[in-house]
Amino acid sequence: MPDNYWISETQLERIKPYFPRSHGVPRVDDRRVISGIIHVIRNGLRWRDAPEVYGAHKTLYNRFVRWSRMGMFRRIFESLVSEGMQPEQLMIDATHLKAHRTAASLAEKGALRAG
Repeated sequence: MPDNYWISETQLERIKPYFPRSHGVPRVDDRRVISGIIHVIRNGLRWRDAPEVYGAHKTLYNRFVRWSRMGMFRRIFESLVSEGMQPEQLMIDATHLKAHRTAASLAEKGALRAG
């Protein structure tokens, strides 16, 4: 699929110092995982809809959650901003919540009151 996103080796080397150290078990390819995380977020996909070229969607999700909790992405962004470089591209996360499909019919059944 030609629309897959891949960070360059230069970009990977620039952010690699912020990655946590591996604890004995070698991690899967960091470039593939970071590229997959960016692809999912950039395209507003569910984790399970990530293209297979990035590996298991569970790996992408787990790594994103773990590294987010550790503050790794925040440190990377702070470092890049402090260098004063102009980015080629900016991305904003538009988080959304899913409502259960029955929630749409609650108003019709009188379960919701007009405030």
